[in-house]
Amino acid sequence: MNTTSTRQKVGFVLAGVLCVGNIASVLTPTPDGQEGAPMLILVIDALLGVVGLVAIVVAWRTGNRAAIRVAAGSVIVAMLTGLPAFFVDVPVAIKALTGVGVLVTIAAVVLMLSPSRQPAPALT
Repeated sequence: MNTTSTRQKVGFVLAGVLCVGNIASVLTPTPDGQEGAPMLILVIDALLGVVGLVAIVVAWRTGNRAAIRVAAGSVIVAMLTGLPAFFVDVPVAIKALTGVGVLVTIAAVVLMLSPSRQPAPALT
């Protein structure tokens, strides 16, 4: 039985976009001599993206709370791999993009973990 709310589904969509972005990032590595994430981080993010997408599909279809937690965990860990951008000398555009990613991650996690609305039991 699918017990996911509309809020959770919006969170799944946001998290799904983040996961697809993480998967795609491994296909466009940072060129030599430019600032950007090392290839190892891109591979880790891609793996987290695959895990997150699978968990999102399972959570969307079944409402499984464990799958929701796995999806949330994968986008959180992927977001954490980008945080060093705030502490190193990189262009402002990269810092801004990282900041937007952090905000979207927070919104996705809050929405995914919001309780599903179920009707209150009738008092007899």
